[in-house]
Amino acid sequence: MKGWIKLHRKILDNELWHDVTTFRLFTLLLLQAAHQEGVKIKGIELKRGQYLRSYSKLAEDLESKEGRGYKKASKSTILRSVKKLIDEGMVTVSETKHGTLFTVTKYQEYQGFDDYTETKHGTDNEPLTERTQNEDRTNPEQEQELKNLRIKECEEEVVVPAAEEVNPFKFFEQEGFGVLGGYIPQKINDWCDDLSEALVLEAMKISVENGKKFWGYVESILKQWSNKGIQTVEQAQAEQQKFREEQSKRQARPPERRGKIIRSEKLPGWYEEHENKAPPPHPTEPYDFDAKKAELEAKLRKYK
Repeated sequence: MKGWIKLHRKILDNELWHDVTTFRLFTLLLLQAAHQEGVKIKGIELKRGQYLRSYSKLAEDLESKEGRGYKKASKSTILRSVKKLIDEGMVTVSETKHGTLFTVTKYQEYQGFDDYTETKHGTDNEPLTERTQNEDRTNPEQEQELKNLRIKECEEEVVVPAAEEVNPFKFFEQEGFGVLGGYIPQKINDWCDDLSEALVLEAMKISVENGKKFWGYVESILKQWSNKGIQTVEQAQAEQQKFREEQSKRQARPPERRGKIIRSEKLPGWYEEHENKAPPPHPTEPYDFDAKKAELEAKLRKYK
């Protein structure tokens, strides 16, 4: 395949630039998309900006050299990258029996000229009969057309959606978690693949707000979200709000008063009978002390 595509410099400011797989996928779709109407592949007529390909084939297309060998992206990684492009409104997809039909949503803005024509220098593989009738344009005219195109692009809204200011790796160092090194970058990358960069960044922000600037705290948040099936930043924020409300309720609840515990034991039956027993009656006759004394003295003399 011959020819060229336009790529705006503003892509450098987009989060897509830091996501290697997603950026390569989007560039591949731009390169492979039909640049004119009526192209047929496997009986399907493609519109301008469309490309028909299976996810497994895309994984092969995005194979990259690593060391002495080649590393192929997994199908799950391709699916996550496609989802990012869909969420950003950059592509749409529809399934067919021959594969997935990808449509670059703003292909005309990405690749089109003002009058949707292409110069003879545009695509070398087109027949002369399909090229524009303005074959004899001079180089200055073509340069002026490109200049006008750049002016128009600057005046219009940004074609590539605006990115977040930082990614998880930059945020980690900027917010004082520490210097990236060892296995931490790999852990961050693994969680970005398992959940998403946006969720990893959100977990780091929560750690900063709570004064817990260390990776173990961030990872504990990510594990909770993973166990609860949280997949978007909105779901994570709702979960965090729920946690704060429950925490506020616990703090507002008055503490339980704990008085002195009095031990209570069951008393034996003989004690209760003794307590309930009536005391002996008091003698009604006067006590004769002298007679009692004489009686005791007589007993003592008896034993002598």
